[in-house]
This record gives sequence, structure tokens and C-alpha cells, in this order.
Amino acid sequence: MAIIGFIGLGNMGLPMAQNLLKAGHEVCGYDVVPAARQAAASAGVRMAASAADAAREAEMVITMLPSGRLVLEVYPGILAVAALGTLFIESSTIDVASARAAHGLAGAAGMASIDAPVSGGVGGAAAGTLTFMVGGLGAAFARALPVLEKMGRKIVHCGDAGAGQAAKICNNMILGISMIAVSEAFVLGEKLGLSHQALYDVASTASGQCWSLTSYCPVPGPVAGSPANNAYKPGFSTALMLKDMLLSQAAAASAGASTALGQHAAAMYQSYADAGHAGMDFSGIINAIREQPAG
Repeated sequence: MAIIGFIGLGNMGLPMAQNLLKAGHEVCGYDVVPAARQAAASAGVRMAASAADAAREAEMVITMLPSGRLVLEVYPGILAVAALGTLFIESSTIDVASARAAHGLAGAAGMASIDAPVSGGVGGAAAGTLTFMVGGLGAAFARALPVLEKMGRKIVHCGDAGAGQAAKICNNMILGISMIAVSEAFVLGEKLGLSHQALYDVASTASGQCWSLTSYCPVPGPVAGSPANNAYKPGFSTALMLKDMLLSQAAAASAGASTALGQHAAAMYQSYADAGHAGMDFSGIINAIREQPAG
């Protein structure tokens, strides 16, 4: 079993680390937030005094941080103390340029690296059913695969450095747009006198079927586990969806791609967050759609 350094033990990182512990790995972790450190220690993670200390003895180092800026701030220190050839697994959701810069730093230091963002939310992290989208060399992917399989159910090698982040950004742009489409359909159905269950029963087995409908339905009732049944307590917060939508638009601008629906969806999530709902589940945007004037 491997010694794994884990930097970033928040809502996603801690359950991922716990699955590594269950698989028999030793996890040495660090987080800047005292409460996160306490929770991780209680879960059996061996806590380090700093990010560098978490990486010092590790065979692999996983980072799960809020932004590309933080990743690039942490990488020089942990690369400087890690043993030559250590595998770095960058699982944060960040911009493609920062992911590629992290690969460059790792390569210059003589380390192997992959970018491996995840999909599946906190529930998937706890259940070990995440999807990993991986970018990097095939040899690094092969080294990481047995460890990723302890945290996820589907692991896809998407291509070279940054390809994992590119896939994650594109996937979440689809998710953000589709949730708005589903929400608009339910609001229209309400105004036409259609019950939520009737619309769900039709669309979930017809051409309108999508994950936002069948797994995360934005109205209470049809899907038992959706946040709509729990007052939109977040499984995936509006703030996180907004982050991903803004990443998609920054990527579109840099690549010269037209993403008109993505742009409009990003603006809608921005307005919903600015109205005080950043901490609500992103599916709660249906409530903002209900309040919009027609036309």
C-alpha cells in the first residue's frame, strides 16, 4: 500500500481520503482550515504540519484546492521536498492554463503528474463513485489508476496535460445549461397546469431525458434524493456551479469558441448567487426562473 499525501481536506477531499484509508493506504494530509484538519484527524488521516510536510514522504500527492492560483502557490513548496519521481495528482477543478502550468512545474522538478478533476459531488466522493477525467502521459495515468479506482467508479484518460480539466469544464457547462432548461420546462408546465410528476414521467423516458432531470430533478417529489426535497440544501452549491460556468467562459474566450448558451447560463447563475443564494444548491435556480417576468 502507498503513502499518499493529500492536500485539501474539505467537503470533497476528506471523503476521498477516507476511501483511500479504507483501501489500506496511509494518508498524510494537510488543510489550511483548522476545522478541516480536526475532522480529517478524527477520520484517521495522519495530519502534517504543512502542505510540504504532507508531501515529504509520499509516493503520490493529491491536491484538491479551490482555485488554480492556490494550486500554483502550493506546488513549488511540495515539489521541492518530494522524492524524485513522486506522482502528483491534481484533482481540483481549475482552468486549463493553470493545470498545464502545474504539469510544467512537476516535470521540471522531475516528477510525474496528471490533472484529474472529478464529477459526482460530495455524495460520489463519500460513496467512492466519482468520475475522474484525466490528462497527462499514459505512464503517469497507469500509475495513478489503481489509486483513482479506490475513489471513483469511472476513470477516463482524456488526453495530454490539461485534457482532464478541459473535459470537466465542458461537462459542467452542459450540466449548468441543462439544469436551466429542465427548470424552465417545469415552470412552463406549472403555468400550463401540468403536474410535476406527469412532466417527469414523460420527459424522463422521452427525448428530454438528461441527468439534471432524472438524478437531480429541481422540483420536490419525482426524484427522492434530489436537493429539491431538502429545501435545496447543496449537494453542489450555486457558488461551485458559477465557478465552473465562469471557467467554461474563460476557456471559450481563450480558445475562440462560441458558447452563447453557456454565456447566458453563467449570467443567470451569477445573478442567482448575487441575490444571496450562493450557498444553495444550483438546482434552486428554478426559484429565480419562477420570478422572472415573461418575455
